[in-house]
Amino acid sequence: MIELKTAGEIDAMREAGRVVAAVHAAVRERAAIGVTLHELDQVARTVIEEAKAKSSFLGYHPSFGATPYPGVICTSVNGAMLHGLPTTYRLRDGDLISVDCAAHLDGWHADGTVSFTVGHAREDDLKLVRAADEMLAAGIAAAVPGARMGDIGHAMSLVGRGAGYGVQNDFAGHGIGREMHESPFVPNEGRPGRGLRLLPGLVIAIEPSLIAGGSDDYRMADDGWTVVTADGSRSAHVEHTVAVTQDGPVILTLP
Repeated sequence: MIELKTAGEIDAMREAGRVVAAVHAAVRERAAIGVTLHELDQVARTVIEEAKAKSSFLGYHPSFGATPYPGVICTSVNGAMLHGLPTTYRLRDGDLISVDCAAHLDGWHADGTVSFTVGHAREDDLKLVRAADEMLAAGIAAAVPGARMGDIGHAMSLVGRGAGYGVQNDFAGHGIGREMHESPFVPNEGRPGRGLRLLPGLVIAIEPSLIAGGSDDYRMADDGWTVVTADGSRSAHVEHTVAVTQDGPVILTLP
């Protein structure tokens, strides 16, 4: 069932979104050469606790996960595309990292992801992240009342495919609200004019991920959680929680 949110409920989700944005800002500031992914997770835990919110990830155990998730953020580095575990790995010069965070406050969830480089960035990585950001912006712009869900995926795939990157469409966006993952599925690639009609009050997480090598293929790592690119090339993943309103799309995961 798809639940449309009231204006007041969207405002409540915006408060959770501000927590997610604060986590991203704090983690990005702390990320540096030699810092472990576990340390970044501890930074995120502190931000969430101080906001009197709770992590949506910690203990989460979907059917594809080998164990309940052990962290409050997903830290995916280089060829890790999604769901990277916060381990003792120390960041190195030139690493490309995606930080995915979801938090809930007063019963309402928000979910967002940023990708950035550590130390001296490779130009190819900067182009990849820019394309992912542009892909997300195109998807958000398409999330208007009366449009179709396929319009969002189509708008994003034009950007990602146009830049020559692989577009993964199995782990994609989703509805969000009282639960972190709700209906409907939000594709990273779709057919224009097809799918669910978008109505005011629909709140979705839009989250494209790109594969630098151009292939769409991926595999699960031995840890049972991390999704990695099959060709070993780098990946970028970005995400915002977005409300469809009469006035157009509203991003809820901003500071």
